[in-house]
Amino acid sequence: MKKSAKTKSNKPGFFQRVKNVFSPKSHSLSTIVWLYFTLFALAIMLFMWAIQFFFLESYYRASKIRSAEEICVEVGKEIDSPDMEDVISSLAFKNGVCIVVTDSSGNITTVENNLGRFSFLYDDVYQKYGESMYKLRSELLEGDSEIVTEFYKNNRLDSDELICASLIESSSGDTYVVYVETTIEPVTSTATIFNKQLFFVTIILVELSFIMAMIFSRRISRPITRITKTARKFGKGDMDVEFEGGDYKETQELANTLNNAKDEISKVSNLRKDLVANVSHDLRTPLTMIKAYAEMIRDLSGDNPEKRAEHINVIIEESDRLTALVNNLLELSKLESGNAELKTSQFSVHDFLNDVMKRYNILIERDGYNIELITDEDRLVTADYDKMSQVLYNFINNAVNYSGDSKDIQVKQTNKGSNVRIEIIDHGIGISKEMLPVVFDRYYRGNKTQREVVGSGIGLSIVKGILKSHELPFGVMSEEGKGSTFWFEFTNAKNTDNSDIAVEETKKKRSKQSKNR
Repeated sequence: MKKSAKTKSNKPGFFQRVKNVFSPKSHSLSTIVWLYFTLFALAIMLFMWAIQFFFLESYYRASKIRSAEEICVEVGKEIDSPDMEDVISSLAFKNGVCIVVTDSSGNITTVENNLGRFSFLYDDVYQKYGESMYKLRSELLEGDSEIVTEFYKNNRLDSDELICASLIESSSGDTYVVYVETTIEPVTSTATIFNKQLFFVTIILVELSFIMAMIFSRRISRPITRITKTARKFGKGDMDVEFEGGDYKETQELANTLNNAKDEISKVSNLRKDLVANVSHDLRTPLTMIKAYAEMIRDLSGDNPEKRAEHINVIIEESDRLTALVNNLLELSKLESGNAELKTSQFSVHDFLNDVMKRYNILIERDGYNIELITDEDRLVTADYDKMSQVLYNFINNAVNYSGDSKDIQVKQTNKGSNVRIEIIDHGIGISKEMLPVVFDRYYRGNKTQREVVGSGIGLSIVKGILKSHELPFGVMSEEGKGSTFWFEFTNAKNTDNSDIAVEETKKKRSKQSKNR
């Protein structure tokens, strides 16, 4: 029988398991903070132990050398002082060293020994006739350095001796050599004491870090946990929740952002309800009319040409209303998705205003509206002519719809440097301060009007989308009961003085488009 092939184990390896432990996706925030805090404390402990084992002795030797050199410098400062011997005695006693001062010939001038009879310098002075001192003095006199150091093995004490020699010149020109000897004691016993202390310190610090990590992790994660619970409620449709950020700047900013998002979502939800109500009303009315007049044609006016034509005309008008509504919704969708294409051209502001105003001649003659056009000097602007006509048309229609009993409307052009400001002013019911911020939102439509307003409230949203796609400034000023002023501005306008050809081409283009319409 053939041995079956060994199947690969799906069990993760060691490194993968370690990676999973430290992966933020595998644990809560409090656990991760606790884990990192504890690891940080352990890293500090390991660093302290490493210093204790590997760097204690070298650091101790470097410290001894530095101390001996500093003593040499201190003695050199007092070499001309009458209190020099007192200073040397004090330094030798405080630091536990042996200090010897000689002249350049090696003659002893001052000796202060605090190391006892096992001192190398003591032997040199009293027994070996300056063997070590002579060697160091020669190095100073023949070399370039002002301070030299040398280590000697003290077999009787099983320790090392450090001798530091310094060449000093007095103010009178005499040369002296200062020798400082100190014992490099074995650090084993001291290290043992430090290790015991460090062991207990490590245990205490690990326990404290464990406790502090738990406290800090819970404190840090508490605002996030609270925001998460609130977000779950909000996700289930509770719009009355309030996100609280706690004491931290970042969590407070997160809470503020979520609160703003909640308000925007609530606003969109309300606007969606308004859309359903408005569009349902605007769809139901023409559909009802179409059905009613179709039944009338079938039952009553089928044999009467005049009534049949009248009823069919109503059906056609209502169908046009439905088509216009659907087209507006499609156009708004294109503008908001960024798929609307702009066909820009250069045209005259006067031609643009006059072209749009022609559409209101019937309304002026039939319904008694006074729509006044106030122009400034002509300018050439660059934009999508048809879409900007739609902007102005929507603004004027809005003024007509909400002008109330006052039927006076002004369309005003004002030149401001390279900008051309167009204002549509009515003296009707106006807009309340609470509603001003949402006038250009989708599906907004005012409640207070004295005439039947046709539309689903998306006209100003289309205007907003067109002007934003052109990157043109716009806005509204209004006071309730006194009327409103909607405005927008063409930017980078040019004078028409040197652009006669462009003006003629614009007029021809507009005339051609008018004939096509």
